[in-house]
Amino acid sequence: MYEYEYQARSAELIRRAEHERQAREAVRARRAARREAAEHAARESARDEGESPSPRLRRLRFARPA
Repeated sequence: MYEYEYQARSAELIRRAEHERQAREAVRARRAARREAAEHAARESARDEGESPSPRLRRLRFARPA
């Protein structure tokens, strides 16, 4: 009986671990899709405005005089 309980518990732990791994993958995929959509929207708006698509802000080459 002990052997059967051990196998059942082991199988349950394996199923639970697999489910948690799939849940993490789904969350990771949703985040990646959101990030990609946001980057695409930023590129589209930057292209429409005629700005550079890079996320860096443009700095002045020389400091402004006081």
